[in-house]
Order: sequence, then C-alpha cells, then structure tokens
Amino acid sequence: MPQDARFADADPRPLALRAEDEVDLRILSTLVQDAVLTGADITHDARARRLALLVTRFRWEDAGEAQAQGREFERVRSVLVIGDVMRVVSDGVGRDADTVLSLLAIRWQGGEDGTGRLSLDFAGDGTILVDVECINLDLHDVTRPHRAVSGKAPAHPD
Repeated sequence: MPQDARFADADPRPLALRAEDEVDLRILSTLVQDAVLTGADITHDARARRLALLVTRFRWEDAGEAQAQGREFERVRSVLVIGDVMRVVSDGVGRDADTVLSLLAIRWQGGEDGTGRLSLDFAGDGTILVDVECINLDLHDVTRPHRAVSGKAPAHPD
C-alpha cells in the first residue's frame, strides 16, 4: 500500500502565498484551480470583513515533477482567505456539507479607486461574487500533501 506523500518528498515547505494585484491573482487562481470543498467549508465573517474557504487543492506546482518521476499526483488541504470584503453574493452554490464544489477560477473585475469584484467560479455554473476594497487574498497549505484519490490530474476537455 503506498504511503501518503510528505513535504520532504517535494517542496521543502507548504505553500503560503499572498495576492495583492492582478498578476498575483492569476497565479493564485491557477494554484486553486480544481480545488474541491463542501458548501460548509465556506465562512463569511462580515464583522472581520473576511471570506474563508477550506479547500483540498490539486498540487499543480508539483504535477509535472510527479509525472516525470512516475509517482502519484497529490492534493493538500489549504485555506484561502479573502480580506477587505464588503459584500458576498452567492448564485447556485449550496452552502451545506453535502454539496461538493469544484473551484475552477478566481477572476477580477476592477472598479474605482482599487475596489472591485472577485468572481469565484465553480463547476456547474455556481458563482460567489465578492465585492472588495482591494485584491487581498492569502493561500496557505495547512496539512501535509496526500495522494490524489483519483490518481489522475484534473482535465478540462475543450
């Protein structure tokens, strides 16, 4: 039986990134593409002006190396925190523990004076729109990587 991967097997440290502009956001969006979570893993704290998602993300940053070495693909539990949130609107996204969501992308639509809207797009046409004062997202791995249950890299047919 194969063992779970260890941080020592790939990168020396868990991922910890901050996005503060559109370039950062594109990188972060790529790293969380195909992350899965349940509706219950989404928390909006209006008082703290924060939206947090506990996701199980595919380790895209390790996929090429894993394939080259013939080892299994990995996933890792991560926390995605969006700060400076003014408003959150959900459309087609169930918020219960039985609803499994797959995050496809995070997009930015700029407004006036640095404000704007983040669009968290999920498979099946679900979307969470987040009005923010600025781009302020943090992504932190919070567990050790583990073998991707499917054994495959996510694919998106054209």
